[in-house]
Amino acid sequence: MVDTLKEIPFALKFLIVIIITFGISVILTPIMTFVSKAIGAVDKPNERRVNKKPMPSAGGLVIFIAFAIATLFILPHIVHNQPPIHSQPPVHGASHQPIQPIQLVSYFSYIWPFIVGAGIVVLTGLIDDIKEISPKMKLLGLTVAASFIWFFTNARFDNLKIPFGGPLLIFPAWLSFIFTVFWILAITNAINLIDGLDGLASGVSIISLTTMGIVSYFFLPSPNVFLPITIFIMVAAIMGFFPYNYHPAIIYLGDTGALFLGFIISVASLQGLKNATAVAVLTPLLILGVPITDTIMAMVRRKLNRQSIATADKRHLHHRLMALGFTHRGAVLVIYGIASIFAFISILLQFSSRIGGILLVIACLFGLEIFIELVGILGENRQPVLKALKFVGNSSYRDKVLHSDEDADIDENEEDIGNHSMIDEEIDEPTQEFPIQNYRRSRNKK
Repeated sequence: MVDTLKEIPFALKFLIVIIITFGISVILTPIMTFVSKAIGAVDKPNERRVNKKPMPSAGGLVIFIAFAIATLFILPHIVHNQPPIHSQPPVHGASHQPIQPIQLVSYFSYIWPFIVGAGIVVLTGLIDDIKEISPKMKLLGLTVAASFIWFFTNARFDNLKIPFGGPLLIFPAWLSFIFTVFWILAITNAINLIDGLDGLASGVSIISLTTMGIVSYFFLPSPNVFLPITIFIMVAAIMGFFPYNYHPAIIYLGDTGALFLGFIISVASLQGLKNATAVAVLTPLLILGVPITDTIMAMVRRKLNRQSIATADKRHLHHRLMALGFTHRGAVLVIYGIASIFAFISILLQFSSRIGGILLVIACLFGLEIFIELVGILGENRQPVLKALKFVGNSSYRDKVLHSDEDADIDENEEDIGNHSMIDEEIDEPTQEFPIQNYRRSRNKK
């Protein structure tokens, strides 16, 4: 029996594991709807939420369980030991010393720190779904998980290649720790912020992780397959949950799931950043274009409105699409489309030349800015690029702007002249009345 299993190609065995992971998620999700209600992990309606009735919100726990079972108990038995991720092939030195063999690592030793870190994140999110802990306590839990990843894995932000011909920056350990923790916290919270509609965060995560898996398998210069197979197992776990989460949803990801998805995505993208190429720097940023853009625009918008960055509002991308008349499902599908465009551009970037990559990024940023202004994420009157294009291409609008500027100048000049005349009149008028009659009476008495 064992010999028969060894003869099965790895691709077929891996496909079976994916199906098992998908099946675990499909079976456990309906059960979790009852468990969530029993433990009090329920999302109650309020002015910022779109749900009209209490919804079970610990669905992310199902994804974590399916992912952990597959990666801890099944994959280690079918995946052979591999060289460490990003290891370079051995070469002869100048003194022709014998080649030092690369020490192989097992899949279990690779994956267990990520499961432990993810477990900390899931526990933090589950407590928040039940009791709604403070943002500081939630941040503390995420920071502990991110720190654990830095100390026990090679997923570190320890170098950065400046895109398109720039130098390679090597960071010291203390700076690498700060950048790693910041990256994990930023991406994790970005995924959490877009979890506002049924199936939105889970669908965008499927698109982003699938793209990362393709890029990591075909384009990263490493013989290690640990990263792509881990990513695709995660996709299978999410897809088993997705039918229950898509509109109309019967269960939500909750902070349990949204934070877990963001954590896994951040860690997976961080391993890609260790490849010292410009493409490796830009690829995860493009793949995660939707959550990163929405998060940055929220911070900019709140600063422009003189509000705290942590202040909640209803001007996120999904809020704006629904305000423009899109249905719940329509808004979600539009965001899926945007995420797919970002994913496609990130794959195109792998084949482009340096000049082509620069032009591709510029075109992407320009199109993104136009879309942001059209949707009104920053505000109704904050449309500098659209106004500039309208000024160039619309003569009547240009004349109106120029005439309004001239009228404003005339009004300003008239106001200045009026102010000067008032000052002159005030100078000409006596500052006080002189008692002339009293003065004459005093002279007559004399």
